Amino acid sequence: MCAKLRRELPAMVYKPYADALGARIYDEISLEAWKLWIEHSKMIVNEYRLDLTSPSAHKTLKEQCEAFFFGEGAATPPDFVPPPQK
Repeated sequence: MCAKLRRELPAMVYKPYADALGARIYDEISLEAWKLWIEHSKMIVNEYRLDLTSPSAHKTLKEQCEAFFFGEGAATPPDFVPPPQK
């Protein structure tokens, strides 16, 4: 059961981070929701003009990732339809 999309979906095939957040994502988030995060994270990198070689940028992204999946109001509405895959 995906904690983000609130339905049974294929699971992640790997832990995205080698820490507690990565384990939690692996256990509770679907591959489909992870793909949504990847697209959302691109917007964050561009909007905040993050330098991905900087440790502070990685910290910001992980904080945003945790909020995206597990923050207050993070679950998408039941009628949410993801954009079509290209």
